[in-house]
Amino acid sequence: MKRFFFYTLAVCLIFISVTHVVAQGSSEVDSRIKELLQKIGDLQSQENSLSKQINLLNSQISLATLRIDTIRNAVAKLSSEIDELENEIDKLEVLLTRRSELVLRRIPESYKRHVTPQFGLLFFSKNFSDFIAKAKYLTTVQADDARLLYQLKATQNNFAERKSLREQKKQEQEKLKKQLENEQKQLDRQKREKQALLDQTKNSESVFQTLLAQALAEKQAVERALIEGVEIGPVKAGDPIGLVGNTGYPGCSTGAHLHFEVRRNNNWTDPGEFLSSKSIIDEQNGGNITIGRGGWSWPIQDPIRITQYFGKTPYSWRYAYSGGIHTGFDMTSNASSVIKAPADGTLYASSQPCGGSSIIKIKYIDHGDSTLSFYLHVQ
Repeated sequence: MKRFFFYTLAVCLIFISVTHVVAQGSSEVDSRIKELLQKIGDLQSQENSLSKQINLLNSQISLATLRIDTIRNAVAKLSSEIDELENEIDKLEVLLTRRSELVLRRIPESYKRHVTPQFGLLFFSKNFSDFIAKAKYLTTVQADDARLLYQLKATQNNFAERKSLREQKKQEQEKLKKQLENEQKQLDRQKREKQALLDQTKNSESVFQTLLAQALAEKQAVERALIEGVEIGPVKAGDPIGLVGNTGYPGCSTGAHLHFEVRRNNNWTDPGEFLSSKSIIDEQNGGNITIGRGGWSWPIQDPIRITQYFGKTPYSWRYAYSGGIHTGFDMTSNASSVIKAPADGTLYASSQPCGGSSIIKIKYIDHGDSTLSFYLHVQ
């Protein structure tokens, strides 16, 4: 008895110790995440510099890595719990089979005892004492039958509960695996952003500031074009409106391409919301991808290559004015340099200084409903 007491006490102490370690580890992770989020917030409020941008990316990479490790640990823990449940279910299934078979064998005997009237026992008994003994035996057997049925029902319930719990944990694990996949993609993107930043700036603060200024100059050229643009006239979807070019080079362009941008209610909008679904060559990330969920035709001819998407990209650190968001699609096509209107509207054109002595040519279409599409670097 004493041995059992001390064994139970030891198990409880181990459980408490493990629980404390797990809780302590979880608390440390939460504290570290909080610190990183605070650091990222502080960095974002600082004046833009190369060192700030590198520290920001390093902090984001550390945060993503910490989250990935936390999710992986949770997935591993669930895997262990699922394996334990699998073993329990296998054992319960064997026990359930045995008890079911036993109940099935006992049913005919129980039925016979149930239909035998009490006076029948008395008739077949040698004397009254024998009758009492048989009656007690019958009561005991009936109690055993009831207990066996109860055990069978309890086993069935436990079996169903463990299977249900296993399915819940599997679903939770699948959600975590998808979350892990998304976090890993984000980490990979952040690492590419950091490498692109170092490659593009050559780890030079002056180069960094120059590139920021050029991106801002391009944005300012677009704003001036909205005021000074000359109306060309109405266009229909599919009408030629210009040629892909490299105007603005070297201050506001790095090579011949079309920067296609859409604004709605004067807010930058993902062009994919307007363009129709199409398979394009993904030069930013590699491979092919199908994008587009709108009704507009694409402004250049297949095969289309996207060199930079809307949103966060390896190059979007330059666009400090938009919060580090690339505001459109950069695209090229080897088939044709003709740019076509993606939808009906009124066409405007403008030429603006951009990045010193460079001149950037811009066209845009007013589609109505506070929606404008822009075409930069046209010939």
